This record gives sequence, C-alpha cells and structure tokens, in this order.
Amino acid sequence: MDHQIQAVRLMQDYIRSHINEDISIDTIAKEISYSESYARKIFIKHLGMTPAVYIRRLKLSKSALKLRDENCQILDLAMKMGFGSADGYQRAFRREFGCNPKEYSNSPVPIWLFTPYLLENKERKATTMKETRNIFIQVIEKPARKVIIKRGIKATEYWTYCQEVGCDVWGLLSSIKSISGEPVCLWLPKYLRKPIENEYVQGVEVDLDYSGIIPEGFEIIELPASTYLLFRGEPFEEDDYEDAIGEIWNAEKKYNPEFIGYEWDESNPRIQLEPIGERGYIELVPVKKLQ
Repeated sequence: MDHQIQAVRLMQDYIRSHINEDISIDTIAKEISYSESYARKIFIKHLGMTPAVYIRRLKLSKSALKLRDENCQILDLAMKMGFGSADGYQRAFRREFGCNPKEYSNSPVPIWLFTPYLLENKERKATTMKETRNIFIQVIEKPARKVIIKRGIKATEYWTYCQEVGCDVWGLLSSIKSISGEPVCLWLPKYLRKPIENEYVQGVEVDLDYSGIIPEGFEIIELPASTYLLFRGEPFEEDDYEDAIGEIWNAEKKYNPEFIGYEWDESNPRIQLEPIGERGYIELVPVKKLQ
C-alpha cells in the first residue's frame, strides 16, 4: 500500500510543478516507472478521480485566479491551459464553477476552487528535521480590516476544524481577493468566539469597505489595526510540515517579546499561514507596546 501512496504523491508533485504545460497520463506514468493503466488505477483508488479530471480541475482553478487578478483574453487563457478552444474552456469553466469565465472576469464572486489534498509520503515522513535551523522574527503592522470567516463548533486547530467544517473551505476562501494575498487561519480571542469553544477558524482578510458577496454559512468580523511578531522558519520538504510547524511553536513559547519592548496581546487573533515548504512556515503572534 505504501508504494502506491508514494507513487500517487509523485504524480501529484509532477502535476503541480508542470500544471502550465500539457500533461498526459503517459508522461506521468513514465515519471513513476509504471504502466499507464496501473498509474491511472492507483490514482483513482487514492484520490477518487482520474488524472485527467484532477489536471482539468486544477487548471481551471489556476485559470480562475488569473481571470480574477489579470487582464486575460479568454482564448489566450484557454490555449495556455491546454483546452484547445475557447468554447471548450468556457463549457468546462461553467461546469466546474457554475458561471461563465467572461462574466467571472468582469465581476469575480466567491467560487469553490479545487485545492487537492497531497497524500503523505510515509517513507519520507519517517525522517525528521534534525539539523540546526534558523527562525526569523520581524515586527509587522496590520491595518484595521474585516475578515470573512467560516466557524466550526469546538475546533482548536486545523485537523479538528477540517473534521467539523471540511478541508475544501480553503478553496472558496482562496477565490476571494485578500488584502494580504492569501487566506488565513485564526486562533480567535474569547470575545470573538461564537460558540465560545470554537477558537480556530479559517478566513480571508478584506478591506474595511468590502461590499462583495459573503458566501452562505460564512460571516464577516472586524479587526482593529494591530502589531504582530512574524515568526518564519526555513524552507522545508512538504512532507515535513508537522516538524516545521512544531519548530515555530517551540520558538514562540521560548521567545520573550519584552527584549524588544513588547508584550503578548491576547485581544487580537494569532494568525497561521498555509504551510508552504518553499517559503518556510509562518505564524503571526499579536503584541502590544509595553506600558
């Protein structure tokens, strides 16, 4: 079983790094030294869809972000994403997101982007990051802002949140243009929790004057301008994300902000960014000036 998971993860990694190219099952199968039929079989077994569907959905989601953020011609984007024609691309986009790409480009609305879960490579996961690694800390200021959030029930961290709400919420949040460039995970202070046990939420930061759509089941809260200590680790292998998070948590516990004239601020949320190996794991912890 483990060799299948490793093979599927290799296919996922290949697709992710070549998503802007034409990708065939033949190419993917050669990458893992398996036959096309076997590669397709184990891909479906572990991910619940064919490689072709997986690639199409990922390409469509990438294209949606380009339509949201760039001035793209539909035909050029369709060709670049390998759809062959503008009509074929438009039909696929509508089936995936329920709207026409041109209409979406003119007036972006929240849509459920495809954000595939990467299978864990157990063989690599058995190793740990043992070498001495650096933690970088800097003071940053965040403006007053609103955050569109989806609450759980009693979630205190990512996995309990996913069990309560579902991991695909991230795809919808990613479709909403954020003032910080990406969605965030928040550990809310008590006065912002509802119910009081629900500490951990996912959301997207937007301007105070945001007037766009609030998706059904979501709500919007307001946060004041605040100061944060940004903790960032060194880049890590994707399968080592738990160790990367752990090293930041340990650094936060040991660090005394009084050395630089601050104290921890429990009136603002702690913020977690998506663990992306190439940039290092990042958390923001609220602080305030010592009185």
